[in-house]
Amino acid sequence: MTEPLALYIHWPFCAAKCPYCDFNSHVRDRLDQARFRDALRRELAHEAARVGRRPLASIFFGGGTPSLMDPETVAALIADARSLFDAGPEIEITLEANPTSVEAAKLAAFRDAGVNRASLGVQSLEEEALRFLGRRHDAAQAIAALETARGIFPRLSFDLIYARPGQDEASWRAELRRALALAADHLSLYQLTIEPGTQFATLHARGAFALPEGDDAARLYHATAEEAARFGLRSYEVSNYAKAGAESRHNLAYWRYGDYLGIGAGAHQRLLMDGRMLATRRHRAPEEWANRVERDGHAAVEEEELVPADRAREALLMGLRLAEGIDPARVEARSGLPFDQAIDPAMLGALLDEDYLTWTPEGRLRATEEGIVRLDAVLPVLLR
Repeated sequence: MTEPLALYIHWPFCAAKCPYCDFNSHVRDRLDQARFRDALRRELAHEAARVGRRPLASIFFGGGTPSLMDPETVAALIADARSLFDAGPEIEITLEANPTSVEAAKLAAFRDAGVNRASLGVQSLEEEALRFLGRRHDAAQAIAALETARGIFPRLSFDLIYARPGQDEASWRAELRRALALAADHLSLYQLTIEPGTQFATLHARGAFALPEGDDAARLYHATAEEAARFGLRSYEVSNYAKAGAESRHNLAYWRYGDYLGIGAGAHQRLLMDGRMLATRRHRAPEEWANRVERDGHAAVEEEELVPADRAREALLMGLRLAEGIDPARVEARSGLPFDQAIDPAMLGALLDEDYLTWTPEGRLRATEEGIVRLDAVLPVLLR
């Protein structure tokens, strides 16, 4: 139990629902911030009592839109986490924010609350694209928020969405260069995907728009890596680019299949306790989540012990997204399953021969550049 924990805190509320988003987010005209603050603190205390006083490496406020939280709520949760776990001076504390002027005005208060890394949901620097994506800010607000955040937080990341309808390589390279010039040390660059149940899923099914696919999407992906590299950001995960040392420590805990707590409506968590991997899911509806926390101290609606094969599958699914790849010994340690029983040896050989996977000199298995582009096809045939 010496491996550090990562702590995820979910704030499920947004000012508006974006048409591409399938996250557990909800719009409310009125909100009792004090009630949800108290419920989050209570659920955190409940989980801390279960796992004991372990080292804590990171805290991540996600959503939803955590920048809609009162800074006092953020400060209280950080203070609780520090008192309940062993949080060293280098702990990474991230808060996601939207770059509207209202939310940008609160950034200094979040820094005072203890946040040391901001992640801004910019999504695009093109006005037409922002309207298409349903964002509530314009490009000027995004740039102003980034410049403000850069002067407040030691570490800064922001998100962009590409492979949008009608987007070609030249226009994406130009937009990305503008973004990279804003000097963040970390970028999350996501290809637009159609998620079931979203407004975009309905529109896409009707033929209202089409997305770049196949070779067109691959060219955009390769262009993304090339432009990021020009500014000193390397791809360390399929959709994430960072300068050396600026990788998201919190997200690395997921991709390396580490232990993490997840509190708040709809949050998930994975904990290895007494040799058992427990997968927990919390109630998604915010008000019912709060009701259950007030009644029981937590709102877990499902807790399942994962069998070794499922644990190995999860470790491989996450780890092969990383540029560093996976250490078979760690997969075995976290899953309890020998590595050669977690994968199809014949398919592994074929994928190595086709140069979609490779072994590093350190004995790690990782996807090649071409394998990363085809990872959705590679993983199903590799895993047993």
